[in-house]
Amino acid sequence: MTDRVAALVVAAGQGTRLSSSPDDLPKQYRHIGSASVLSHTLNALARHPDIDEIAAVIGEDDHELFQASLQELPSSHRDKCQGPIIGGDTRQQSVRSGLEALNGLGVKYVLIHDGARPFVSQDIISGNLDLLQSGSKAVLTAIPVVDTIKRATDNGLETVDRSGLWAAQTPQSFPLNDILQWHRLADGEDTRTFTDDIGLAEWQGADISICEGSPDNFKITTPVDLQKAERQAEQMTSEPLSQSNSLADLGDIRVGQGYDVHAFEDGEAVILGGVSIPHTQKLKGHSDADVVLHAITDAILGGLADGDIGSHFPPSDPQWKGAASDQFLVHALNLVRKRGGRVAHVDVTVVCEAPKIGHHRDALRQSVAQICGLPIGRVSVKATTSERLGFTGRKEGIACLATATLRLPFNDTDE
Repeated sequence: MTDRVAALVVAAGQGTRLSSSPDDLPKQYRHIGSASVLSHTLNALARHPDIDEIAAVIGEDDHELFQASLQELPSSHRDKCQGPIIGGDTRQQSVRSGLEALNGLGVKYVLIHDGARPFVSQDIISGNLDLLQSGSKAVLTAIPVVDTIKRATDNGLETVDRSGLWAAQTPQSFPLNDILQWHRLADGEDTRTFTDDIGLAEWQGADISICEGSPDNFKITTPVDLQKAERQAEQMTSEPLSQSNSLADLGDIRVGQGYDVHAFEDGEAVILGGVSIPHTQKLKGHSDADVVLHAITDAILGGLADGDIGSHFPPSDPQWKGAASDQFLVHALNLVRKRGGRVAHVDVTVVCEAPKIGHHRDALRQSVAQICGLPIGRVSVKATTSERLGFTGRKEGIACLATATLRLPFNDTDE
């Protein structure tokens, strides 16, 4: 898609219906799986190749919480995120502030999405963008109402005809200039309030297209919703890839292995699995020399039979000098997605005498899980020494071995 696309994430609410947690955090900052709800939401949007930038509207007291969620993203996804925008007293005011911040940045289309809907799929995002490109002035993500609907009246109950009824979700998508103009008009009428942005399109009489959503794309509102989200995060990756999204449907099981090694040089910390670990030295390399992410990347490429990290990111290319290695891993993950597959499990063994890895193991697992979109139970990190033998035994560097299990659809054209 050549036109510039932005996602506007509405995350300024305080989640009063989810107040039973002892930490009393707004719902978008509660953790599910390996990261906050908002981090999962930002990740799902940022990984779509046609979304160029993301703006989040947050509460004025939530800067630290937002920054913590941002740090849970791979660096390549953080790069898409602007600094936060302070929201207003209502959702409508918050969206208006976000749209004004995007105005003048060359954005043609905007997808407005709830920060508390962490399981939006790539298919839904693509569906919204396809409809915008075809000329739609407003796109509503929604699912058809399937339950029988009853209306309470003074005389009892009456059944509502559910044919043609849709339950609204987000994203709701528009040409930026149109939705911004509608918000400006609405703000000029003090009595006009809208619970969602499609309401403004209805008010203006715009033609509205429907992109069918998914029951998985639910909004976390109550404690029951949060429990459902926690179960969903455990059972699936944070990035639905197909309508079924089931590992059982991907019968081509591949196992790839990777190995990487880097020598020490003067420094103050080593980067392992995207985590900075204080040490008396750092690892030497063209990029950030993260042996863990390099080994995982090679393991995934091995499972795909698609070369190695050096063939995709040549060390002779100056653009990768000092680069964060999570972008190499994200590239390999995208290759799996393009094949219609998923990474099901990652196993890592770090070999070194120092630094000691044990105290950092959980942080490494969480970081790798977040980058890969996996529940933490599908990421293993182990550490061992070489009994003071060889270059690792002499404390000259660190080695890492990794195994990745891939699930792909069967393809008769594979050679």
